[in-house]
Amino acid sequence: MRAVLTWRDKAEQCVYDLAFKPDGTQLILAAGNRLLVYDTSDGTLLQPLKGHKDTVYCVAYAKDGKRFASGSADKSVIIWTSKLEGILKYTHNDSIQCVSYNPVTHQLASCSSSDFGLWSPEQKSVSKHKSSSKITCCSWTNDGQYLALGMFNGVISIRNKNGEEKVKIERPGGSLSPVWSICWNPSSRWQSFWMNRENEDAEEVIVNRYFQEIPSTLKSAVYSSQGSEAEEEEPEEEDDSPRDDNLEEHNDILAVADWGQKLSFYQLSGKQIGKDRSLNFDPCCINYFTKGEYILLGGSDKQVSLFTKDGVRLGTVGEQNSWVWTCKVKPDSNYVVVGCQDGTISFYQLIFSTVHGLYKDRYAYRDSMTDVIVQHLITEQKVRIKCKELVKKIAIYKNRLAIQLPEKILIYELYSDDSLDMRYRVKEKIVRKFECNLLVVCADHIILCQEKRLQCLSFSGVKEREWQMESLIRYIKVIGGPPGREGLLVGLKNGQILKIFVDSLFAIVLLKQATAVRCLDMSASRNKLAVVDENDTCLVYDIHTKELLFQEPNANSVAWNTQCEDMLCFSGGGYLNIKASTFPVHQQKLQGFVVGYNGSRIFCLHAFSMSAVEVPQSAPMYQYLDRKMFREAYQIACLGVTDTDWRELAMEALEGLEFETAKKAFTRVQDLRYLELINSIEERKKRGETNNDLFLADVFSYQGKFHEAAKLYKRSGHENLALDMYTDLRMFEYAKDFLGSGDPKETKMLITKQADWARNINEPKAAVEMYISAGEHGKAIAISGDHGWVDTLIDIARKLDKAEREPLLMCAHYFKKLDNPGYAAETYLKIGDLKSLVQLHVETQSWDEAFALGEKHPEFKDDIYVPYAQWLAESDRFEEAQKAFHKAGRQGEAVRVLEQLTHNAVVESRFNDAAYYYWMLSMQCLDIAQDPAQKDVMLGKFHHFQHLAELYHGYHAIQRYTEEPFSFHLPETLFNISRFLLHSLTKDTPLGISKVNTLFTLAKQSKALGAYKLARHAYDKLQGLQTPARFQKSIELGSLTIRSKPFHDSELSRGSRSAPPQCPGWPCLHLVLGAPPRAHPFWNWLVTRQQIYSECLQLSLCPGLPSSNPTSRCLFHSPLLQAQSGDLASDRSRFKSQLPHFLGFQLCGMGTRVVAFPREAVRRSELAWGMRSAQSREHGDW
Repeated sequence: MRAVLTWRDKAEQCVYDLAFKPDGTQLILAAGNRLLVYDTSDGTLLQPLKGHKDTVYCVAYAKDGKRFASGSADKSVIIWTSKLEGILKYTHNDSIQCVSYNPVTHQLASCSSSDFGLWSPEQKSVSKHKSSSKITCCSWTNDGQYLALGMFNGVISIRNKNGEEKVKIERPGGSLSPVWSICWNPSSRWQSFWMNRENEDAEEVIVNRYFQEIPSTLKSAVYSSQGSEAEEEEPEEEDDSPRDDNLEEHNDILAVADWGQKLSFYQLSGKQIGKDRSLNFDPCCINYFTKGEYILLGGSDKQVSLFTKDGVRLGTVGEQNSWVWTCKVKPDSNYVVVGCQDGTISFYQLIFSTVHGLYKDRYAYRDSMTDVIVQHLITEQKVRIKCKELVKKIAIYKNRLAIQLPEKILIYELYSDDSLDMRYRVKEKIVRKFECNLLVVCADHIILCQEKRLQCLSFSGVKEREWQMESLIRYIKVIGGPPGREGLLVGLKNGQILKIFVDSLFAIVLLKQATAVRCLDMSASRNKLAVVDENDTCLVYDIHTKELLFQEPNANSVAWNTQCEDMLCFSGGGYLNIKASTFPVHQQKLQGFVVGYNGSRIFCLHAFSMSAVEVPQSAPMYQYLDRKMFREAYQIACLGVTDTDWRELAMEALEGLEFETAKKAFTRVQDLRYLELINSIEERKKRGETNNDLFLADVFSYQGKFHEAAKLYKRSGHENLALDMYTDLRMFEYAKDFLGSGDPKETKMLITKQADWARNINEPKAAVEMYISAGEHGKAIAISGDHGWVDTLIDIARKLDKAEREPLLMCAHYFKKLDNPGYAAETYLKIGDLKSLVQLHVETQSWDEAFALGEKHPEFKDDIYVPYAQWLAESDRFEEAQKAFHKAGRQGEAVRVLEQLTHNAVVESRFNDAAYYYWMLSMQCLDIAQDPAQKDVMLGKFHHFQHLAELYHGYHAIQRYTEEPFSFHLPETLFNISRFLLHSLTKDTPLGISKVNTLFTLAKQSKALGAYKLARHAYDKLQGLQTPARFQKSIELGSLTIRSKPFHDSELSRGSRSAPPQCPGWPCLHLVLGAPPRAHPFWNWLVTRQQIYSECLQLSLCPGLPSSNPTSRCLFHSPLLQAQSGDLASDRSRFKSQLPHFLGFQLCGMGTRVVAFPREAVRRSELAWGMRSAQSREHGDW
């Protein structure tokens, strides 16, 4: 702290009191019986004010600046306006000792020797209160709620704004220690500090809410090192939480100075804070700085002293020639005015110098004159060390911290080696008073600088060595080194710069310049030296050659970058200047002094605060890039640049083919795409590729500089890569321009790629057109077919030559798929693919077209009729299917179809159908028998199937008789059929034919026709068979009733061979049955002759049959054949529909004989005898 006298004046009488106007522009003095008004800027007396008749003892200004008051020995108080006009006057019974304005309500308190009064502008009268002793001083609390009165008998009375006493403080000295001056701390922000102090003084480490807390184990270490001289208290984290306004004792701190030569502090409650501080003089005045951080005290010691807020003396503001009766601080400033007994008025400016130390990212500085705050500039952590004495010097180096106090030097060390640790403890203490200009601390030593002399002391206070310089030492800095052997950089006023090692007695002269040194710094490699001289010029030297590398004007401090050899910064003129290598200086605005440069952080001291400014190193990086110095640019970028700068560096290095630097830069911005490119280029280089144009072309293509890349591709002889690049990017127009009138193949390839792109972006129409123009008909057809564009397919198919078979086949495929078989057929005909055409007709079931094609091309007969037969079979048209198989020459399939049909008919009890299918099978076998190789086998099958046809045909009537409630057959017919079946089933019984049903029918019909012997035989046979339950009763009843019948048959049962009588006028209908080739022994049992009264059905021989054959005389009768009227045409029609097994009939007029031929009989006759009678071959179904 340093006090500079701004102006001084002298009044004729003693100056007892003074007051500043709140804005600080005017100063009111009480001198003699007048008030003197001064201009504070230059000490000009503006106007003397007369109004009192006797000595003026006190003066006070209201906070609002509208009025001030003065009190005099003439017992009067005068209220003055800011225009220096008296507006009100009132009196007391005794001389006025002090006056004070309430800071909130502007209520005026005026105190005399016997009472005090309270006046406010709103009151018409003054409220006066008696006092037990002479009041010497008074002061209002910050909130204006309480008024403290200091009395001559040593008592302090605290009253509310109504004058009622609330607290009375009786001091131990009593009347021997009259209270001469009191003052409330104008700031309540120190309340937590005072709340925690209680009755102890301390040298402590306090951690507020912004600071890191120090563990109690560390505190105890600090406290114990201080002994009795610095008793420690428990530090507590500051609490800024809201407080209850009712706790009035917490709101203000009262400083009390008495003539017992003590300085004391009290809470509003009257509780004393800490111990009394001894002053060694009689205090006459006390006053706080505006923010309450310092106290001014003046008195009988003829000087004004500066104290901390807790009473620690910091120094002298100004020495006077007589007692100091009053001293005040100009509002919101560091100016102090002093009034003395001899009338001297002195106006001082207090300059609080910055006491600090910096090492890399740790900055230690003095706060509130008695505290040291260590700040980590990177993490912004802070720790406060309270020393309770004036801090004179601070030095910091690595893990060491040295603090010089008035009577000692304290050396602290970090609690651990952690670079982020902020816990300090006392390592050593040198209890000794030192006078020095500069203080430096090393690992094991402290260096004291006093003008021309440097002294090296151990931590125990022993002087180990001393250096005497030629001139005054202006700057000193530790530049590092092993513990105990650190180097010091020293700059002298005569321009000499030296390097000193603490373990050496000899100083090394680095260089000598003509001007005095203000600031020094050495580069990290210790090859370069930066100097700021007294002309504000920054000069940079090469230490080894002593050569001046460059110089820059307007510098007040300089610092090298600790992480980059070629970068330094200097400040001056409100600008920060950054210089890299020999490049021009880059400037930006910055207030303050540069004191350090680490990476991208510049440590700047502005006023009383240190800040770490993050400065992107973009400008110097770009300076290196402009000169293609990529590695140096990368080093600069590592100090701290933006992501954009990193990317720019990476791109520039990549274009410069500096792949290592580019890879590092792209890694920093995490650009995997470019990293893959660099890796691929490096792999290619390992394989022996050396064409840098090709590498650079790849780089340009990645950067989007496609035209430049194409030029480089062409220059390196890789036009195809340029073409691929353009086509991959869908820049087809550029690709066409690049090709010009080049190779048609490449043009075609380009169009194809363009079409591929159009297809990928879902523009199929354009893609088809381009594919067609490129000759890629297959792709065009595929797209058209997938989208169902039949018209496009037709155009393509008709334009294609018939030799282009593949695309035409694709067209035909899509025509079929899109249900346009006509166009598909046209396409197949165009290319002559008849087989595919046949398949098309088959697939579309266009059988007529297929048959027509088969007629022209018999080789496709199988391809047509086999699918046709399968289709018929799938459509349940099995008979037609069988014929189709037969026509296709697939006899095996035809037989299998018939066999399956026959089996199904038997299983489903459709025995009539089964007989027909077996007959067809026999005919099929007869056709196959024409092959000599299979004749014997097929003829055997023929006879077998014929036999089965007869059995099933006969059993059909038996099955209907047993299953249905009514029968359409006459008993004689059923009788003969059952006899036929029993004689035929001598060996194996075919599937579906039941002997029980046959015997049951025979038994019933025999009994009915009087063939009792045969009926009895049938019933006996049934007794030996397992019969269904539904037949058992009937069989048992028949077995019993047949016993009542005679043992011989009736005449009717043996039958009559005479022709039935003819009915006159009735047409007789005669059936002529063709005989089988071989006379069956039981054929005559199958049919009989019976007179039918409605019509006669007469059997006669068919021409050409032997008359001796007995079967020709057998009558085949069925009710279905009965004529219902005499209409021969209708009878003919019904007869035709009811006899499917006969070939035809002939009407002979009245008494006509109808001749019908069974089809199978005719076929057998023809095959057996080779007869092909015209009479037996009728057209149609008959």
